[in-house]
Amino acid sequence: MKKTLFNILKFVLITIACFLLGFSVYNCNSSRTTGDKLPMPFGIGMAVVISGSMEPTISIDDMILVKKADEYKLDDMVVFQSNNELIVHRIVDINEDMITTRGDANNTDDEPIHVSSIKGKVVGIVENIGWFIDFLRSPIVVITVLVCAILLMEFSFKKEKQEKNDKISKIKEEIRQLKG
Repeated sequence: MKKTLFNILKFVLITIACFLLGFSVYNCNSSRTTGDKLPMPFGIGMAVVISGSMEPTISIDDMILVKKADEYKLDDMVVFQSNNELIVHRIVDINEDMITTRGDANNTDDEPIHVSSIKGKVVGIVENIGWFIDFLRSPIVVITVLVCAILLMEFSFKKEKQEKNDKISKIKEEIRQLKG
């Protein structure tokens, strides 16, 4: 029972470590090489909201899930990148390929943007989890999880090696007893 529980724990921790490492490397490379602030593997991305322009619908520290879409319509909440910032606002006007957005808490419309500038539309909101997401993304957490996973693997390899050595010793002892 203990061995099974240990193996499950080891598998879960290594899986989490690989996921965190892979996601961190992907995000870092995507941001640095392309200037893309919202990498969207498999057409889905997530971001933590840092302004109150969409209050009360979306608040600071909410996490939004964003999905690429083929078309957008009035009232969709969309994410687009302006310079080096991600902005999540609601569509208030569509004029062919130009879209005008506005934050729910703002009094004025944003400058119109081309539809190709939109990263995707908001398909989910998880309230007040931004601090936790930022914590998980922090280098210290990623490094700690990786070190724990490596230590677990090392411990399990040593344990397996000791078990094999014990079995070999028993077999050798049995052979000596049979010979003598």
